[in-house]
Amino acid sequence: MDVFGDAWTYLTDGASWTGNGGMLELLVQQLLLSITALVLAVVVALPIAFWLGHIGKGGFLAVSISNIGRAVPTLALLAILVRAEWPGTAHLGPYGRAGLATLIALALFALPPLITQTYVAVREVPADTKEAAVGLGMTGWQLFLRVELPLALPLVLSGVRLAIVQVWATATIAALVAGPGLGNVITAGFANQRYGQGIAGAIVVAAVALALEVAAALAVRAITRERAADPGSTPRNSAAPHPAG
Repeated sequence: MDVFGDAWTYLTDGASWTGNGGMLELLVQQLLLSITALVLAVVVALPIAFWLGHIGKGGFLAVSISNIGRAVPTLALLAILVRAEWPGTAHLGPYGRAGLATLIALALFALPPLITQTYVAVREVPADTKEAAVGLGMTGWQLFLRVELPLALPLVLSGVRLAIVQVWATATIAALVAGPGLGNVITAGFANQRYGQGIAGAIVVAAVALALEVAAALAVRAITRERAADPGSTPRNSAAPHPAG
């Protein structure tokens, strides 16, 4: 059985991409699901991590809770959410009930790397740089906006970059609870012994993950270069943390 040949045939067949339930529609669904989950996670995680990093207190507890969260299987969390009374809505725009449960599970899944990376980024700002800023009369808010945030930004963005790829790849589990996304192509292919279809779905997921990684890396590089070119955005005599990966 030439499953890779079958996968190629499936990928190059226009009927696989178009129409109701086609891969193009499922790809858009998964992108929408992933981006929404990431935005929710960023809105929750970054303010908390920035604040904890700035005041230098409570960080150990936050990072420990985040690390515990990494140990909770996303699939188990999804199974609990989809069976729970809340969220009890049958429809939520393009998501549906299973999609909403997946959305929450993915947002929770993205919290640990965002909180940990952002907290560490702020805490790694050199102490002498912060002391110099305070010595110049900066308030706590000015210290954060003009010193800590610019210096921490590359590492924070690398955390967002890591989270978006992880969320995208994990979003395929939505299919296990009848949710949206490309996971439907994979699960339907293997369930019906159409292995070429399953592999084709996995190839598309991997290709989009690679594209997201490249796009996010380019965006991070562009933002950091723009800030480096602006002499007023970052103290000249300080060492900015380097993005991971």
